[in-house]
Amino acid sequence: MGQKPKVAFICVHNSCRSQIAEALGKYLASDVFESYSAGTETVPQINQDAVRLIKQLYGIDMEQTQYSKLLNELPPVDIVITMGCNVACPYLPCKHREDWGLDDPTGKSDKAFWEIIQSIKEKIDNLRNRIEHNALL
Repeated sequence: MGQKPKVAFICVHNSCRSQIAEALGKYLASDVFESYSAGTETVPQINQDAVRLIKQLYGIDMEQTQYSKLLNELPPVDIVITMGCNVACPYLPCKHREDWGLDDPTGKSDKAFWEIIQSIKEKIDNLRNRIEHNALL
């Protein structure tokens, strides 16, 4: 396939859903696409509930490899995925764009986080399949 497509997961604060997507993208699909995440604003640290649960479920420590960053820190990307932040997401040039419509679990129960993590995992698997079968680009 040559170079792997670059996927950017975008959210307002780049603290929770987009970070989970970046972590799971790297964990589940790094052989198919490269994962990045960014926001229109940043936060001092990644959401601690997300950090704790991703560590618990997947043994991944997001704080070791990820931090909250702005869109202008991203390399040029092929696919832009917005998390469902209901904000006018800024325009990033890309070949494909979609919105995953996920609610922000910040401040909610572990169960709410777990459900979001589960849906992100399913969506990453689905994205991986579509990219592998050239259904996107």
